[in-house]
Amino acid sequence: MATMTEVARRAGVSISTVSYALTGTRPISAATRDRVLQAMTDLGYQPNALARGLASRRSSILGLLLPLTGRGLGATETAFVTGATAAAREAGYHLMLCPVGADDTDELHALATQRLLDGFLVMEVGLTDGRVDLLRKLDVPFVLIGRTADTEGLACVDIDFERTVEDAVAHLAGLGHRTIAYVNHSRDSLAGGYGPAKRTETAFTAALERHGITGVMVPTEDTAGGGRAAIREARERCPELTGVLVMNENAALGILADLRESGLEVPFDVSVVSMVTSPVVADLASPPLTAMTSPGTAVGAAATRVLLRRLAGDSGEAGEGQGATYEELVPCELEVRGTSGPARTRKPARGRR
Repeated sequence: MATMTEVARRAGVSISTVSYALTGTRPISAATRDRVLQAMTDLGYQPNALARGLASRRSSILGLLLPLTGRGLGATETAFVTGATAAAREAGYHLMLCPVGADDTDELHALATQRLLDGFLVMEVGLTDGRVDLLRKLDVPFVLIGRTADTEGLACVDIDFERTVEDAVAHLAGLGHRTIAYVNHSRDSLAGGYGPAKRTETAFTAALERHGITGVMVPTEDTAGGGRAAIREARERCPELTGVLVMNENAALGILADLRESGLEVPFDVSVVSMVTSPVVADLASPPLTAMTSPGTAVGAAATRVLLRRLAGDSGEAGEGQGATYEELVPCELEVRGTSGPARTRKPARGRR
């Protein structure tokens, strides 16, 4: 592999001049820069990215703060990462996954103060989130893929959970369903103020009132076993239910399995709509899930572009400048597959327990 010394010798310049051509820290003539670049091409020289970053005070690396739970990354979460990665790469940046949760402020402090990352994208955002408070204090560029309760002075790109829930409830209500269960994320998520769980809880109650129907919310773990337990509890509490919303795609598979094992047909006895769901997961289900399809790829890419504009000092659209409030909400889109249909006029069979 060629060295900087060999590039300097071939171009007939000093090593420091090669460095200036790479970093732009001192002006050199166009002719000299061209000789250096040609020598690099001839020798196949690859400049050290870290060295360039130290000289320019930019690493061209973004950190994605994503706490990794025991369940790992599902297809829906992966879409956010994929979108962010593609947008970063298009701009000549790299994306580094940092498994830092809301309580890992010491680890985040070390990451942010080392200045090895140019800015941060923050995922799995709580209504109150220690990472947000710390990044604000350190004056580090960041954008939320999500929203805190108070978004003043923050840049946020998020799913429009309120509209998503309204559209899902409206779909079932339009099919004649009058009693609906909502299977949410876990009790710990709700107690910890996890934004999607809390926002959809509030939106579900409001949607029921708007449509004049009844329902019950059941929190559960993001597992197939959690889904089984949740649908049993929902049926115990609301024997009349004919429709189920679920915000928990692993649990959705458990719900379908338990209904089938209980002698109930989907969608003839009970309709199921999965919210914020990857098409990959929806198509794997049997029958394929009617879903409010997650715009994760678009949201991840949009958040990355906002962060890059802030790093470049480009105000872009109104309100996108560093420190200004910016909020962009993207709704999920309804895709009707095989798990939703007209409500039966009679009470659904109880099935076996």
